Amino acid sequence: MNRHFSLARIWAVLLKEVLQMRRDRLTLAMILVLPLAQLFLFGFAINFNPKALPTAISVDDSGTFARSVVAALRNSSYFEIVAQTNSPAGARRMLQEGKVLFVVEIPVNFTRDIMRGTRPDLLIEADATDPAASGFALGAFTGLAASALKDDLKGPLAARAQGPPPFNAVTHLLYNPESNTRYSIIPGLLGVILTMTMVLMTCLALTRERERGTYENLLAMPVTPVEIMIGKIAPNIVVGAIQSAIILLAAKYVFAVPLAGSLLLLGFALAIYIVANLAVGYTFSTLAQNQLQAMQMTMFFLLPAILLSGFAFPFAGMPLWAQYIGEVLPATHFLRIVRGILLKANGWPEIWPNLWPLFLFTFVAGTVALLRFRKTLD
Repeated sequence: MNRHFSLARIWAVLLKEVLQMRRDRLTLAMILVLPLAQLFLFGFAINFNPKALPTAISVDDSGTFARSVVAALRNSSYFEIVAQTNSPAGARRMLQEGKVLFVVEIPVNFTRDIMRGTRPDLLIEADATDPAASGFALGAFTGLAASALKDDLKGPLAARAQGPPPFNAVTHLLYNPESNTRYSIIPGLLGVILTMTMVLMTCLALTRERERGTYENLLAMPVTPVEIMIGKIAPNIVVGAIQSAIILLAAKYVFAVPLAGSLLLLGFALAIYIVANLAVGYTFSTLAQNQLQAMQMTMFFLLPAILLSGFAFPFAGMPLWAQYIGEVLPATHFLRIVRGILLKANGWPEIWPNLWPLFLFTFVAGTVALLRFRKTLD
């Protein structure tokens, strides 16, 4: 055997690898798409200083100063006024349901009290389940309101424009008054860990059968594609339930995350979420030709689930196109559900707007998997 160094043999091996890469187009596409996806997601979608945050205003005063505060908030880049009411309870209900991140309350006689010099309270309540989403906006609130009133402080009131704001800015951080990031991260980790493990375990379900040569035996069994899918998914539901129990116990007794809502309701939402991710993994297993491709598909699904769901970065701070993508992901809706139940004590009416998309996603993913299931070896 010729053991001398040979450029010809190296060239032959190199050509073989190039041809093999050309045949495995899915792997080649993943190699090209994943870096580009990371580049665009981090470059355009990620924003640590979110703006245009949904806000509700409760106004019980029709005076000049109240109107100026409302106008300043409307013109601010930090706040997007999505509702204006004269019912503080109604505005807080929107905060509870997750429709807004802030509620600004302008009390009765706000204008009269400023003119009298009694410094009325100007209240802003923030949903602090995700402290990163509200920090910059809260910091800008007092300055915005104070600058809005300076043009109105004229004549006998002109001297007050030079001093401190003629009102008391009162901030209430609801559901997480200490802005403890653990309260946001730990429930989010429950969703991310389940996504990673459930999709990964199920995406190997059929590809492993093909590589081991047992796929033909599976097809020879008197079972339907639906029965095969249920049989493959069912054991992993138990695994997901055990994982969830361990994470929730650690959240409660190690990280002191409050469990304010119903564990029964959370368990129901967890079951739907687990099945949704298992359906995604099973769909990948029907598309992939081998286990490597299946794992690559898993990573391609996991990356947006972490970056665009609101787990790692504030969801409200992303551009609209990124939010549209995030709304398709089951992790986005589950994070809202789990944070709402654990921190806000949300019930069925509050979680339903995020629960039905999980049902729909599970149905679509399961349907695609059944349509893609092949009853032949080729």
